[in-house]
Formats: sequence, C-alpha cells, structure tokens
Amino acid sequence: MTQRTPAEPPPLRVDLRSDTVTHPTAAMYERMRTAPIGDDGLDGDPTVRELEATVATSLGKEAGLFVPSCTMANLLAVLAQTQRSEQVALEATAHMYTSERGAATFTGLFYQGLPGAEGAMDLNRLEDALMAGGHRLRTALVAMETSHNNAGGAVLPLDHMQAVHGMARAAGVPVHLDGARLFNAAVALGVPATDITQFTDTVSLCLSKGLSAPVGAVLAGSQAVIAKSRTLRRMLGGTQRQSGIMAAAGLEGVQHMSARLGEDHVRARRLSDGINAIKSGLTAAQAPMLTATVPQTNIVQVETADTGMTNAEWVAALQAQGVLTRPWGRTRLRCVTHRHIGDDDIDVAVKAFSAVLIAR
Repeated sequence: MTQRTPAEPPPLRVDLRSDTVTHPTAAMYERMRTAPIGDDGLDGDPTVRELEATVATSLGKEAGLFVPSCTMANLLAVLAQTQRSEQVALEATAHMYTSERGAATFTGLFYQGLPGAEGAMDLNRLEDALMAGGHRLRTALVAMETSHNNAGGAVLPLDHMQAVHGMARAAGVPVHLDGARLFNAAVALGVPATDITQFTDTVSLCLSKGLSAPVGAVLAGSQAVIAKSRTLRRMLGGTQRQSGIMAAAGLEGVQHMSARLGEDHVRARRLSDGINAIKSGLTAAQAPMLTATVPQTNIVQVETADTGMTNAEWVAALQAQGVLTRPWGRTRLRCVTHRHIGDDDIDVAVKAFSAVLIAR
C-alpha cells in the first residue's frame, strides 16, 4: 500500500471551496507526533495550555480556551456574557446571524440583525439597539466579524470597530469578535492582531481557516469569561481529553502560518482580475455576464445571475473542468484561495470559468 507523504496537497483538482480544505504541514505532523499531552478534562493538557496562552497573548487577552470549532467558540462567548431573554446585536449578514443563530433555540436569547455595508453594521441602528427600557429587550452583547465571510472577505475598518466598541462600552455591553479569519484581516490592514482585538472583550480564532491546522479554534477573553466558558464547554460536550495532539498543529499554525496569508490575498486578486477580464469568444454585450468581486483578503464571489445557468449547473460544469467551487446563495459562487492554491491553479480556474461561459 502506497503511503501518502504528509503535508501533500490534495491531488488533481483545484479546490476553491474553502480555506479549510488544506492539509497539515510537515512541521505540524512532527509537532503532533512529539507533543506532550495530558487529559484536558482532568488536570490539563500541557500543549493545550501552551496554545491557549499563546493565542491569548497574541490577541491581547488574559486567557484562552481551545474548542473543537469556531462555531462553538462563538456560542460560548454568547452564553458566558448574556442571560436568557436578552439579545445579541450584530450585522445582518454576519456568519453568527445567518449560519449560527440556530443556537438561540436552546439559549433563550434573541439575535437582532442590523443592516450594514460590507460587513460593517449601521451605527445609527446599533445606537437604537443599545437603548434600554420600555418594551425593548436588553442588548447584552454586540458582535462583529472580520474578515467578513458573506461580505466577500471584507475587512472592518478600525475606526468602525472603535466606534462600535465605544458605543457598547458606554451602554455597559461587551463586544465579541468572530475572528475566524482574524489573521487575514490583520495582514490586509498591515497591523498586528492586537490593533484589531483591542476593540473587543472576547474574540474567537479559527485554526483551520488559512492557518492549515486540521481542526479547532480558540476563544480568548478575560480570566472570568474564559473560566465560565470552560464550564460551559463541558456542558456542551466539548471536553477533548488528549487534545494536545490537535493543539500542537494549531500552535504551529498560529506561530508560523499567518505570515504567508498575503500570498493567498494576491492570488485571490489574480483570480478576480482573471475572471473579470474574460472576453475571448464573447460579444461586447455578453462580456459583463460573469463578474467577480474585488477581494480585500482571500475570498472571491462570482456573480452568475446573467449567464443563464443555475449555480448548481455552474458548480457541476466547473467540476468537470477540474475546479471545485461552492454555491453562495442563488446567484453567486464562492472561491477561496489557500496554501494549496498556486499561480498555475489560478490560471486553470480562470480558463475553466471561461470555457464554461463560452460553452453554456
């Protein structure tokens, strides 16, 4: 039986579905093999503790908590800082609202989606949400997201985050940041992550998006919030025992992988430019049929509404060309660059989009 070389990228296909499809690096496999481990549910796992402390320090927080996913980290942040019959205010296309608010069915909380632009919530609507009294539910938590998934990887301006934090603090309300792709945002802004997280009380960081770790996330915040979250994690079934094996890969990702994220951003722009330049074989009237967003980070959304093909048809046709994409709503495809995507892969993807468009 042939053994696959560790850290070898997925074969044969250009996989643009997500930056979670990456395989661990060779250095990750080695750290996993040699990691000191213990029982994280009893007296602790030393590698988990190191990961938690490292992430907390890098994000300017007192403590961290290793959990299986960023979705769980966000849920713990909500549960640890709110009470039943209160509400969480966040931008209406945030991942926590569109994809994670099902948690409200058992938390007894309400999620209020506020209108916004490019992932940044309308501050006037936030001011309204923070007003207390009368028939209003109390807003107990404000949440932001950067980079913003549904806004095509957009990065929140720091002055916007500062304004949100200031308004929430004046109302006595904590701020949580869904920072699943936080390091992408930091690279795009050219600042350390702490310049972003200074405007938050808690922050979640995904280890498998862009950083190439196989699994996991870290929630960071104050000692008190993290202690409460640790108890809640157990109630949710999140205790992981000898989880230092996975935490070791996360450590490698946090310590060494963020520096290369700019390469993914450059390739995302190359993909966007390539798709927007598709003209060969098309008339002037046909050329604008397929358009791509101009990315700030590593996510490109491709609008297919005017092509006469459904998203399902686009996904199937591109797959036949060796390119994997993900439908994003009715008329958009999402393409995400990552460590396994090189310049040649981008060229293959652009040619595939062109071939499908011409052949439709």
